[in-house]
Amino acid sequence: MPERIVTVVPEDGLHARPASVFVETANEFDAEIRVGPEDGDMVNAASMLAVTGLGVSGGENVRLSAEGDDAEEALDALEEVLSTPEDEL
Repeated sequence: MPERIVTVVPEDGLHARPASVFVETANEFDAEIRVGPEDGDMVNAASMLAVTGLGVSGGENVRLSAEGDDAEEALDALEEVLSTPEDEL
């Protein structure tokens, strides 16, 4: 299962708009995608409640993992969302 560590660029972290874009992007792929703190428990990346419940702030690292037909493409797209400043989303 492919994994990546990504630094969250949006200042608000995975809250409100960045989380919404992140979850919408995760739902576009045929893959089981999980996200969580670099060294903590992971949650379903397709769940807005689960993602915002992580309490991830800007500048923190998160771990992404994906399994399925679109795993690598999903990780690429989600890494781009997390690496984009909020005003550019």
